[in-house]
Amino acid sequence: MNYNEIGITALQDGAYEKAVEAFMKAVEEDPENAVGFINLGNVFASLGDAERAEPFFQKAITLDTEAGTAFYGLANLYYNKERYEEATKLYERAIRQGVDEADAYFMLGKSLERSNKDKLALPYLQRAAELSTEDLEIRLSYGILLSKMELFPQAADEFRYIIENDEENVDAHYNMGILYAVSTNRKEDALHHLEKAFTIDPEHIEARNIYNMIEQSGN
Repeated sequence: MNYNEIGITALQDGAYEKAVEAFMKAVEEDPENAVGFINLGNVFASLGDAERAEPFFQKAITLDTEAGTAFYGLANLYYNKERYEEATKLYERAIRQGVDEADAYFMLGKSLERSNKDKLALPYLQRAAELSTEDLEIRLSYGILLSKMELFPQAADEFRYIIENDEENVDAHYNMGILYAVSTNRKEDALHHLEKAFTIDPEHIEARNIYNMIEQSGN
């Protein structure tokens, strides 16, 4: 078992210090191999230490320009720092280098959305939803963006799927209520979902306020 394998085993056991020690030995033993640097970046990122994680991902990229997981790890750091345009480029590079997974498409879509590029974000969130059909978080984000772009029938399908699989999903009920309110004359359906949202979460003041506005509007 090499040092990277020892480190991964330690990481799986929650022994972070042992993992860091093993990965440090891995890069000392083979300083031209990007894997150890990626592993160190991942450890520090998982510990919330972005400052220590960043140089390890950057070093990995200089050693291996095709290391998709290094681009992905660095992109996550930048996303968390709200450096969305930089994150977008790195997620794109990660996908080109083989990180063909739902999370990568999802994060690329969210980066574009946070950069106010909704039309560009939409196909990536759609792809993420296709790759991970049972991931309700992805489906919710995709539905919200569809609704934001006034693609209401498609958005309703997403919210409906979430509610069918998680009846207590506050966000799905809230967004379905808003959708009915702004795109249909189905007032009772809007009220039902908004009421469901603030019943599940009594602190959801926005749902309650909009419910009251619709109820009092007489429309």
